Amino acid sequence: MHVQDVMTIEVITVTPEHSLKEAARLMVDNGISGIPVVEGESVVVGIITEADFLVRDPGPRPRLLSVFFDEGVSAPSEAVGDVMTRHPVVVFEDTTLSEAGRTMANKNVKRLPVVDADGHLVGIISRSDIVRAFARPDDVIEDEIRQDVLNRILMFDPDLIEVTVDEGVVTLEGALPEKADVRLLQELTRRLDGVVRVDSRLTWDVDEVAEAAPTV
Repeated sequence: MHVQDVMTIEVITVTPEHSLKEAARLMVDNGISGIPVVEGESVVVGIITEADFLVRDPGPRPRLLSVFFDEGVSAPSEAVGDVMTRHPVVVFEDTTLSEAGRTMANKNVKRLPVVDADGHLVGIISRSDIVRAFARPDDVIEDEIRQDVLNRILMFDPDLIEVTVDEGVVTLEGALPEKADVRLLQELTRRLDGVVRVDSRLTWDVDEVAEAAPTV
């Protein structure tokens, strides 16, 4: 699966000229903790998150967003552009979910704006989107291994290999004609969304596998 398969398309955005109070109101009203900042034709120039508000106030309060809605508290006058994180980490629509997940982990971010080749915002993907995708049912994973990996990509009869999936752990048993085929099947299976681990009991024997033709 790719980012475009699970991303949110209708994205709430602000511009650098929006006030912090407006940004905070949007976060609270929509139950989100980060908003892409765009200019012109939805070109991503930054992102503002709860962390950006907290940096402004090192006091004991765990969340600063509520300050904007407390009676008797003056809202700060700065604009979004004064505190936003510039040059945010972004991904493209065809980025795999595994890549997006690694990027979030490596950069310690909770969400990634999704852009096209020109930097225009086309969506946003969050950690929760990826978690939901990786919670795919075992039978869906098994079907993808048989029909997509074995049949369409490697062009083998999908019944040639015994495939079992239990809580995301894939077990592969059987024989393929070449050692390279075994390695490719293992690697392609590992890359599938929802796969936790691959236990391979595969062997290679060109004589044992007399014919390995694709299913028409």
